[in-house]
Amino acid sequence: MTGRTTRTPLRVGLVGYGLAGSVFHAPLIAATEGLALDTVVTSNPERQEQARAEFPDVRTAATAEELFARADDLDLIVIASPNKTHVALATTALKAGLPVVVDKPIAGTAAEARELAALAEEHSLLLSVFQNRRWDNDFLTLRKLLAEGELGDVWRFESRFERWRPQPKGGWRESGDPAEIGGLLYDLGSHVVDQALALFGPVAAVYAESDIRRPGAETDDDTFFALTHTNGVRSHLYVSATTAQLGPRFRVLGSKAGYVKYGLDPQEADLRDGKRPGTEKNWGQEPESLYGRVGAGESPLTGGGRPEPTVPGDYPAYYTAVAAALRDGAPNPVTALEAAATLDVLEAARRSARDGVTVTL
Repeated sequence: MTGRTTRTPLRVGLVGYGLAGSVFHAPLIAATEGLALDTVVTSNPERQEQARAEFPDVRTAATAEELFARADDLDLIVIASPNKTHVALATTALKAGLPVVVDKPIAGTAAEARELAALAEEHSLLLSVFQNRRWDNDFLTLRKLLAEGELGDVWRFESRFERWRPQPKGGWRESGDPAEIGGLLYDLGSHVVDQALALFGPVAAVYAESDIRRPGAETDDDTFFALTHTNGVRSHLYVSATTAQLGPRFRVLGSKAGYVKYGLDPQEADLRDGKRPGTEKNWGQEPESLYGRVGAGESPLTGGGRPEPTVPGDYPAYYTAVAAALRDGAPNPVTALEAAATLDVLEAARRSARDGVTVTL
């Protein structure tokens, strides 16, 4: 970043313009003060056209090599390409002297994630992982309740990321090729495990059940994890594409009360619909009818407990934190070592499901 002033936006190269790049990263980067979306890398002409239509000042490149040839013109690389490319691209970017944001999962193994972390430290560069679900409305609300002691000592954390998709959609995310790092274990599992670790700390033991349910499916589409945290909290985590009746997003049970929350944070749906933070009033807010409930002794579905106002979701906070880390040396919002800890759990879950054992970490 030689020669860049504190008032000049940091120039961002975005690799990948599929779901992650076009729906999440590009809009959030463009909405962040101090960042400028400089170049989008995609070999797909239609996606190049889409990027230029949405961001008229953006440049496009067909390959990452074209981007890295202009490394001196950039201040940050964001990797939103398919999972199997994350390690190689992040390695190239770091060796080129560029800070990096990588979409989750950062790698296929915890060992690879730690190697990337060591490389970033060797070059004194930021390496951050896009775990946007830490800025979901329900997660932020739960963090508030825990900080205020509303639930007492938490005994069990239930988290569900469930969908009803009885027909496989295909593509690399549903490929059975291990090299693709597809399946729900590493896709949605990266979110629910990261949230559990962020809330309740390290894990001592992992048990998992993982199935391929749908005809024609090639990789796991219905997975359950049971984590025992070192502090005694038990996390029960569900990720599924085969759930005909969706459960609560969170059900958190403590010594004083429980918190139950249904429904997904609205930010992804809004981004998909073309809404943008900074231009939409009340970004991340949801109606009172979707508030979770806090109480004890009765089901929230029969009026038990009190409504708990949902803290607005705030995906823009991630890139604001990245910009502050680059500009001012503020903390990295999600480190590669945190992502490696999540991968430790995911690898243990895969072994547990395969061998029918509980894995000790």
